[in-house]
Amino acid sequence: MTLIVPILVILALVQLVIGVGILFQSRRSKQIHQRVFVVLLACLLVWTISSTILSYVDSYASLSNIHLFNAINRLSYATGACTIALIYLFSLYYPVKKKNNGYRIAVLIAGLLLALVAPVTLISGSFFFVDNKLAYSYGLLSSLFIVYSLVVLVLLILDAVVLYRSAADRNLKRQAVTMLAGLILTVVHAVVFIIILPGIFKNAPILYGIGYLAPYYYTSFTAYSLVRQGLFDVRAVVVRSVAYAASLTLLALASGGVVFLVSYLFLGGDIGFKQATLFSAVSAGVALIYQPLMPRFNRWTNKLFYREAYSPQNFIDELNKLLVSTIQLDEMLQKSGNLIASTLRTDLCSFVLYDHKKQVMTTGTTVRSMGAREKQLLEERSHSGSDRFILVEELEHGYNHLKSALEKEGVNLVLPMIDAKHGAEVAGYIMLGEKKSGSAYNAQDVRVLTIVANELVIAIQNALRFEEIGKFNETLQEKIDDATRQLRRTNDKLRKLDETKDDFISMASHQLRTPLTSVKGYVSMVLDGDAGKITPLQRKLLTQSFISSQRMVYLISDLLNVSRLKTGKFIIEPVTTNLSTVIEEEVDQLIETAKSRNLELSFNKPEHFPSLLLDETKIRQVIMNFIDNAVYYTPSGGHIVVNLIEKPKTIEFSVTDDGIGVSRHEQHHLFSKFFRANNAKRARPDGTGLGLFMAKKVIVAQGGAIMFKSQEGRGSTFGFTFAKDRLTPDEQKPTYTA
Repeated sequence: MTLIVPILVILALVQLVIGVGILFQSRRSKQIHQRVFVVLLACLLVWTISSTILSYVDSYASLSNIHLFNAINRLSYATGACTIALIYLFSLYYPVKKKNNGYRIAVLIAGLLLALVAPVTLISGSFFFVDNKLAYSYGLLSSLFIVYSLVVLVLLILDAVVLYRSAADRNLKRQAVTMLAGLILTVVHAVVFIIILPGIFKNAPILYGIGYLAPYYYTSFTAYSLVRQGLFDVRAVVVRSVAYAASLTLLALASGGVVFLVSYLFLGGDIGFKQATLFSAVSAGVALIYQPLMPRFNRWTNKLFYREAYSPQNFIDELNKLLVSTIQLDEMLQKSGNLIASTLRTDLCSFVLYDHKKQVMTTGTTVRSMGAREKQLLEERSHSGSDRFILVEELEHGYNHLKSALEKEGVNLVLPMIDAKHGAEVAGYIMLGEKKSGSAYNAQDVRVLTIVANELVIAIQNALRFEEIGKFNETLQEKIDDATRQLRRTNDKLRKLDETKDDFISMASHQLRTPLTSVKGYVSMVLDGDAGKITPLQRKLLTQSFISSQRMVYLISDLLNVSRLKTGKFIIEPVTTNLSTVIEEEVDQLIETAKSRNLELSFNKPEHFPSLLLDETKIRQVIMNFIDNAVYYTPSGGHIVVNLIEKPKTIEFSVTDDGIGVSRHEQHHLFSKFFRANNAKRARPDGTGLGLFMAKKVIVAQGGAIMFKSQEGRGSTFGFTFAKDRLTPDEQKPTYTA
């Protein structure tokens, strides 16, 4: 017992330091296996201590302790089952995360159930006295504990072998070998000291105590693997732990010295109740002043033991301020490199950047060049390795070319900058040289650099995009200026062509109007009988000629009005007009044409209708255009209804037909100059597209509004509306220019 107890105490302290180290380093991380390992260490410590105590029960057995022995025995079985289950759970996440297959989940559930039922006497057994001698009876199902241990052991060994054979990464192979060695040593140690030697040497409980230390091979080798991987900085943890232990020891000695001195000077050297009370008061006082002294003590230990220490939060805050202070990429990287190098105390911090897999910049405290071969190997290693960072000295055999190139440049650590927005593409690398102190990069350095890399990726991408936008704006402005110059030249040419066209239309319209008026007048005279009696057939033919001449007059008027609009000579000349009579005359002119096309044309003439101040010539042209369109765009057998309605404040004119209509997507173009709907072009190829354009101009110029609604294949309604108070003859409307 005297030999085992110191060993357990030492192991307990070592486990405590390792556990505190892991908790200290992983308290903000999401690494499940680290937390599982800490719980495993605590559970293993309880199991080994309780098992060791049970191996010595004969030395101090008494009837009064039997309940304590049974309680420790149940605790030993429960923590033992938990330890084995936790070892298997830890193996599912380290060195690599394994798939949650059905049998693995079953093994974990079995371990949990075994830990829950292990305290039952049927499994754990019990201590009892026979003839005043302490005896122990194994439970009937205690073999379940051994079976479960063997199953887990076999699975651990198989997983380690499979990982070693399948892993391409050298670090993974090394971790698999380390853990496999720990398992083998654990098994060998347990078999030798728990099975073989106790069978040879009877009544040697120390052998069992030593045997119960077997699992520490596995945990020690695993801890070494974790340390080798760089998950936490053991040196920092040990130094900090020793420093705090020393501080507590000094405080205890100081407290004891004060109590002894006070008791010797004032109490005669004897310590009784009063002395104990005084000791408690002094201890309370020391405890009160200990907490305020802690910050100063930390500063002392930092100066003494942590000359390279830095505040990660302050470093990240300072870097963030730097990144938002400039958008110029060169300046940002230069300052970032200087900050990283000064914080980590390294002589080299360089950046190699890529944009869409094309190297765009190499900069930092020292400029480093990267060839195509090195870039390819670096990218391959970044995606294949299990670590986010690359230690140059630990690069595998297949990367000898990369290793020699980086070492030649003085690079010790490479950290890829991953662009998660583009499918985990490598956006560049942070390259660091050795620390000036010669010490290695620890887990804090790598963790902080990982955060820095993520922030730098965003800042670099923003800076690159900003530069692209700046260049694009310059190019775009040049193209806009060039296009503007071309548009001006083209616009000048079009303006001249438009003026020439307007001059031609004006001249042609005037020239055509005079002979057409003569033709129309002579035809009218023949129809009136001034040239003698004519036959019905001659009258029919002459009537059609007169209607066509009238339509030609309206067309020429439209062309003249368009020309006048361009020159500002489009004049509205209102006169007192009987709108009802004007409409009736236009209907009478087109009634024969409607009958010839088998159409029913009707006019709902009001009995009384007020006189209005309108430009009679132009309004007549609008009315004729609406009715004429209805006649030509309504199929045979259709109906056309002309309405004139007087309302209290307005008058409304409308022409409704059941013709071809206008499609919905073309309706908003309908009153544009020279526009004609597709179905209208097919029904009447000789149209100009000026009638509706001029109709809207005439109505709006006189203060009215166009009415229109249509449905393709079902007909249309065209018309206009005027406010009566603006057109009554009592108001003297001046002539004005539209």
